[in-house]
Parts: sequence; C-alpha cells; structure tokens
Amino acid sequence: MAVKKETFSNETQRDYRSNSLFFLTMRNLLKQRSAIVGGLILIILVLVAIFAPLIAPYDPEAVLIGVEDVKKRADPCIHLLGCPEDQPQHILGTDGNVRDVFSRIIFGTRVSLFIGFSTVGFAIVIGTFLGAVGGYTGGWLDNLIMRLMDVLLAFPSLLLAIAIVSFRGRGLQNALLAIAIVTIPVYARVVRGSVLSVKEQAYVAASRALGGGHLHILFGRILPNAIPPLIVQGTLGIATAILDAAALSFLGLGAQPPTPEWGTMLGSERNQVFTAPHLVFFPGLAIMITVLAFNLLGDGLRDAIDPRLKQ
Repeated sequence: MAVKKETFSNETQRDYRSNSLFFLTMRNLLKQRSAIVGGLILIILVLVAIFAPLIAPYDPEAVLIGVEDVKKRADPCIHLLGCPEDQPQHILGTDGNVRDVFSRIIFGTRVSLFIGFSTVGFAIVIGTFLGAVGGYTGGWLDNLIMRLMDVLLAFPSLLLAIAIVSFRGRGLQNALLAIAIVTIPVYARVVRGSVLSVKEQAYVAASRALGGGHLHILFGRILPNAIPPLIVQGTLGIATAILDAAALSFLGLGAQPPTPEWGTMLGSERNQVFTAPHLVFFPGLAIMITVLAFNLLGDGLRDAIDPRLKQ
C-alpha cells in the first residue's frame, strides 16, 4: 500500500507541475515563433555583453592614432578580404577619433542592456508599490496616486526626460533616473488594474475571512497573481528605455564620450552620414536588433500568458 501511495503522490506532483501557471506559460511561449526568435537574439546579446572583452579586438575607448594611417581611419578593413598588409584589421573601420567601431559596438551592448534592465527594474519596483497600494486601499489615497501618475503621463515621455536631465545635468546616471521616472506611471497603472481585478476573487475573500492581514493579502495573495501583465509590460518597456536612452545620448544629454553607447556613437558621427555612412549604420542596426528582440519576446509573452489576445 505504501508503494502505491508513493506512486500516486509522485504522479499527482507531476501533474500539478505540468498544469502550473509557469509551465503552462513556458509551454505556450515555446509555441510562439516571435518569442523564440526574440529570445535567441536576446541570449546572443547577453553573451556578447558578458564576453565583450574576449570578442572586441581593441579597447573601445582607446585612440589608435599612430597605429594606422589616419587617412584610412574611417574605412572598414578585413585582411582576408583584401586589406593592405600594412594596415591593421578593423572590421567596421574606425570613427572620427580613431577608435575601433566594432569594439565600441560590442561594449555598447553592455551599456544598452544595463540601461534597459536598470531603468525598467527601478520603475517596476516603484510603480508596483504605488499601483498595488492605490488599487488595494482605494479611496482618497488611490485618487491621489493616480492623479500624480496622470500628471506625469500628460507630458510626452521623451520631453519630460529631457527636462529632468536638463535640470539635473548631463550624464548617464541622470538619464537613467529620468527614463525611470517617466515610465513609473505605466507600471503603476498596469499593477493597479490587475490588483482591482484580483482582489475581488474568491480566494482573496477567503483569506480575509480567515483573518489574514492587509500585508499578507496584498503581497501574498494579490500581487503574485497580478504580476503576469507586469512581466509583459516590463519586457516591452526595456525596448522603449533603450530607445529613449539612445535619443538622450544622441542629443548629448545621456552617456558622454568616450563611453561606448550606441546613441552617443550616432550623435558623434551624424555629420559623417554621407562621407562614412557605416559609422552611423552599424550603431543604428545594433539599436534596431536589440529593440526588435525585446519587442518580439514581449509579444510572445503576451500571447503565451493570455492566448485569447492572439485571437
């Protein structure tokens, strides 16, 4: 009898795991081609960021003047494709300050991923707290929080970020803070809507009837079931944060030279778009691929969490 009981228990646990929300979501996610493509691109980008010192042939901030002919510094050159023997190999050429473009793009992956994850992480923490408290308590506190969020949403996000950076000063840290502040209302509204829906469920009423405290009900019962829409919004928000950071850096308000950031590279070489278009094309292509990866993954997550949206 003991053996049968153990077998039944193992089968029950296996069925429970296979029917859990996480495994169901992963199963649906693997059926989404867009999510698979976006996930593979994102994995490659993360590996490039981790192993950037091993992939990049030069220091991204090093000025290579004296190492090569300055007259040819903007020409891409690969020795195997006919590069002169006396000219060093630069896969994507060098920029106007004689720095290797390929190395700067590789290290720029680190900067862009750090910008995306850090800004969205900060905005999610603050936005989740504000949205959860407002949605759970209701009343005047909810109205106060949401009206503040509405005021922030009334301004175009990029213009508000420019105003914040202009007030605090140029630099990557101030740019990250500005992007995080302007995106907080998005996550606060998403969490508030989920909390308003979840707190009316029967299991929440049962926890309240059994004497559960407000903190236990909010953070132990409601928030875990309100997270899925937040994950989707956060994935899509990373792409938006990377674009906003690149725009601020392009305007000279974000990362400052010689930091290898893609927006800064575009801003520094924008006057060379006709004479040396590769100096603008490749950083722009890197931004496009990264944003596309997060958008594809976010769309796949949305369809996996709620397949009805796909219909």
